[in-house]
Amino acid sequence: MIEKKTGFGTRTGFALAAAGSAIGLGNLWGFPYKISANGGSAYLFVYIACIILIGAVEMMAEFAIGRRAKANTVSAFRQISPVLGWAGLLAVVIPFLILCYYLVLGGFATKFALNAYAGNSGNFHPFAANYGDVIFNTLIFAFLCYVIVAAGVRRGIEKAAKILMPTVLFFLILIVVITLMLGEGVSDGIAYYLRPDFSALSPSAVLSAMGHAFFSMSLGCGIMIAYGSYSGDSFSLGKVTATVCVIDIVISFLMGFAVFPAVFHYAAVSGMSVAELGLGDFSLMFVTMSMVFEDVPYIGSTLSMLFFVMAAIAAVTSAISLLETVTQYLIQRRRIFRSRAALIVTAACFVLSIPVAVSLGSSLNGSPSVTLFGKDLFSLLDLIANTILMPVCALLACLAAAKLISGRPKGFYPVMVSVLTPAFIVIIEIFGIFDTVMPHGSFSRDGLGIVLSALALILICAAVYFLCLRKAELGCNADELRLDAAEDEKRRAGLPRTWERPESGGAK
Repeated sequence: MIEKKTGFGTRTGFALAAAGSAIGLGNLWGFPYKISANGGSAYLFVYIACIILIGAVEMMAEFAIGRRAKANTVSAFRQISPVLGWAGLLAVVIPFLILCYYLVLGGFATKFALNAYAGNSGNFHPFAANYGDVIFNTLIFAFLCYVIVAAGVRRGIEKAAKILMPTVLFFLILIVVITLMLGEGVSDGIAYYLRPDFSALSPSAVLSAMGHAFFSMSLGCGIMIAYGSYSGDSFSLGKVTATVCVIDIVISFLMGFAVFPAVFHYAAVSGMSVAELGLGDFSLMFVTMSMVFEDVPYIGSTLSMLFFVMAAIAAVTSAISLLETVTQYLIQRRRIFRSRAALIVTAACFVLSIPVAVSLGSSLNGSPSVTLFGKDLFSLLDLIANTILMPVCALLACLAAAKLISGRPKGFYPVMVSVLTPAFIVIIEIFGIFDTVMPHGSFSRDGLGIVLSALALILICAAVYFLCLRKAELGCNADELRLDAAEDEKRRAGLPRTWERPESGGAK
């Protein structure tokens, strides 16, 4: 019997790793922007309800699928039904696509963290246009992610989560305390944030809250299935899910106190209007917050450093979950060592991130040179993955989870995972596709091209699975353990590591 060396060692480590995946850069600027556009704290109430009705149910479903299989996403879906196996392949493709552009975003955060004391204000667009600098910082970020994933689930991902997630929370609380003490304009920012405006809660605002609750928790991209496969049988999936949801809500809520008081203070002392400063997209994090923090006397650069180090850490905890999902599949499918598999995936995503960085930089500086369907590659990949592919994968995960619990007594969770949550996901998908094809009510040929491209990827995943993988040996976590054991034995014996396919106890 092989001694267990992989998988999460504690429920706390598992919960923090899952929370680290959920807490990414989107929480730092996406949530404040949506709050400001959709009724302040009224939007927050709807968001929390959506976390419970969509996020928590979907997360438990994905955890359960992974833990039952104790294998990669393709094996996990195929164990439930051979017909659903292609959904597992889609759950490998999605994080790969996301990682290709998320590495670039992590590179931006890395640059601004390292450059805080030199001054970030006014440097965003020049940096974006300096492709060599962007690529170099993207490489630094990618290397950090590789080191953590190559170290393994317990020694790498879990250990990093136990250090990095408390650090993010500590830095965020520290930033909130400082911003609340800035003085003029702070009370206006708090009032703007906490005063609910239910008249602004239009149907589109509710849909926005549903979508943000879904996307901010890393659902529909295989991550929670992969992490669930490494969870211990004694771990309470309900408690882990509740922990992740609470952390996500707390950090999103605190970000409002970090952003709005600071922005309103800067507006008050600079004479600029809040509308001029902007509360959305890249401008909030990299442009506006750089100006706001560096204007603070004496500690401005330190405050800027804390903020962007926090952003970089949040980016790392999300990126390693994306990298792990693809790496796990490669290890188990091809029977190669973890360090080699992680290197292959990291290198491939980094190479593909180069044209993404060039495309984004040229677009941000008003001279788009690398575009497809009228969008820079960063925005295109983000739209395809988040708007179309992830809801499809999440819907299939709900159907798979419903199949697992079929025949059990009716209750809140069976009804939610079988009926209501899939219905919410379908609504998100329909409106997402509609907004892509009919932006502002007008037909877009480029939008239709984006939707058709996403559907083509789905069909390709299905075709590859049914033609090549339906009866193939896909492996499981036990095979990864055998590889680890073989690697340790060869290391102790001083022998070179060679590719050797061990006898598999994996899924057939």
